[in-house]
Amino acid sequence: MQILLLLIIILGLTTYLFLQQKVFGKNPTGTRLTRIEKSPNYRDGFFQNQSVTEVMSEGASTLGTMWKFLNKTKNVEPQQIMPSIKTDLINLADDKPTIVWFGHSSYLIKSKGFTILMDPVFSGSASPVSFFGKSFAGSDVYNVDDMPKIDMLILSHDHYDHLDYETITKLIPKVKKFYTALGVGEHLEHWGVKPENIVEFDWWENQQISPDISITATPARHFSGRGFTRAKSLWASYVLKIHGYNLFLGGDSGYDKHFKIIGDKFGPFDIAFLENGQYNMDWHAIHTLPEETAQAAKNLNTKVLMPVHWGKFVLAFHDWNEPISDLKKIMDKQNIKLTTPLIGEPVVLDGVYPDKIWWNF
Repeated sequence: MQILLLLIIILGLTTYLFLQQKVFGKNPTGTRLTRIEKSPNYRDGFFQNQSVTEVMSEGASTLGTMWKFLNKTKNVEPQQIMPSIKTDLINLADDKPTIVWFGHSSYLIKSKGFTILMDPVFSGSASPVSFFGKSFAGSDVYNVDDMPKIDMLILSHDHYDHLDYETITKLIPKVKKFYTALGVGEHLEHWGVKPENIVEFDWWENQQISPDISITATPARHFSGRGFTRAKSLWASYVLKIHGYNLFLGGDSGYDKHFKIIGDKFGPFDIAFLENGQYNMDWHAIHTLPEETAQAAKNLNTKVLMPVHWGKFVLAFHDWNEPISDLKKIMDKQNIKLTTPLIGEPVVLDGVYPDKIWWNF
């Protein structure tokens, strides 16, 4: 009995010390927590979705999900090196908004000398430890050194595949200002970002960056958390207006009424970046299936759909190219253009929309 008690104490202490690493970030405190507690989206000590949302679907179990994860087929990741294009980001032409995707949910937007970076993850993994959640071979052709100076670094929420400690700490000298959801700023300050360089939004809050650039935080149906505690910081999508164009930056979200609300309030959009990948019926409420991604694009009233949240990490059980293959079939019947660039291949609004089927391998 004493040996068992000692082992429990050692395990608890080891876990506690492990969770003190900076990579796990920090839950909100002080004046930030006071602001959070006044949010209409924060109740009973946690942020809440607009609709009742369970992270795990009814009938799903943690053990069952772990078993599926450990018994994935080999096709959950590509069996050859991911193709890509190496674009000079510093000298990238930007007369019109130009987008370069880096795999998963990371991409750069340049327009008339103004540069925006969304959810950058360049460390090679989507987890607090480097040996888990590793990126696909060939998908890491870009790193922090390739990035130009960043005017706006936008973060949708604090999950590891969107908020990467190693990447953020290396990017700090290049970033003018960080824009993120309410509460995520605590992680950033903990990692060395100056408080005056952080802007945090509750849903529907807006900031005018310049006369022709603005950003508004809008709802998403998801959750947050980097340790054992969830929903202490908010998750968000964004409406970005830049130089006469209207962009929807989707973040992570299950399907819900908010897409129609955002479309009615802010649409039409010139392009929408919507997640399409790493979904599963076990967590259906917090990630869209391909048919729901297509419906969300329709609700938003967007001219062009660019799917993200795929092509870099294994976070679910489906074949790596299933989401894009299924979405392509659905979108061929829609009056919305689907653009499917390679990693690094520029998309130019009102100009170049790559749509090659390059993922059949």
